[in-house]
Amino acid sequence: MNRRLFYIIAVLALVVNAYGQELKCNVTLNYEAVQSANAQTFEHLKQSITDFMNTTRWTNMTFMETEKIDCNMMIIVSSVSEDNLYTAELQVQSNRPVYGTTYTSPIINFRDKNFNFTYQDYDQILFDKSAFTGNLSAMLAYYAYLIIGYDCDSYAKLGGTPYFQICENICSMGQGASMNDTEQKGWKAFDSNRSRYALTNNLMDDAFKEYRAYSYTYHRLGLDEMSANVTNGRAHIAQNIKILQDANRARPATYIVSTFMDAKADELVNIFSKGTNEEKEKVYDVLTAIDPTRTDLYDKIMK
Repeated sequence: MNRRLFYIIAVLALVVNAYGQELKCNVTLNYEAVQSANAQTFEHLKQSITDFMNTTRWTNMTFMETEKIDCNMMIIVSSVSEDNLYTAELQVQSNRPVYGTTYTSPIINFRDKNFNFTYQDYDQILFDKSAFTGNLSAMLAYYAYLIIGYDCDSYAKLGGTPYFQICENICSMGQGASMNDTEQKGWKAFDSNRSRYALTNNLMDDAFKEYRAYSYTYHRLGLDEMSANVTNGRAHIAQNIKILQDANRARPATYIVSTFMDAKADELVNIFSKGTNEEKEKVYDVLTAIDPTRTDLYDKIMK
């Protein structure tokens, strides 16, 4: 069963048994900035995170080995305090296969500047949906469900909602948990407009339903169609791209739109540099309006 058929079955609410984990996560841990670092402790941490992401059964969905979601986590640790507080950043990425090709399309490309947690060597990473068991496990679970939610949105309209709801619950638990100020960054409602809370708030906001539905149009009706008919697939993406501009106008400089551009900017240039003149003009106008910092990149569409 390929993943496209699987998600159709899931949306129709057929009952299936879970046989495998959902993620195929590659974890990289950079601790070069930490003076007198204990390499063994960091290796244990890396392995614990890898095992946690790849062996936890996050949903009731069935994934064959070839259907697992490819994702990457790069954790850059800048310091470790005497009381084992790790100050770090996280770069998280995920990809989705395009039907009928060997190409994978980037879905997520996020940078979390407040990936801060307490860890002692050999600590177990445990997660409970109904209780806060620690900041490291909460953040890792949050990104696991975010990756799954974005992936599901690309296969079915608003298909990721159940997983974004879990992200929302994790955010709520993080806000109410007893932690120091450094660890609590990212969960607070008004801490930053580019935080875990801000992204989750956007995803659950009715104002962005059309934006989320565009993920289905972009991937299923656009990219997946292009293996059979490039013109039709590209047209679907172009015809609906104004939804991005509408979402940006609804909430100017919102995180959810900027994250889309972080993941898709290069791909959009590759797609529409071969488009019709009408498609090029339409897409160029939208992209430069919502993402002016990359205008030099988007200029390649018009060449």
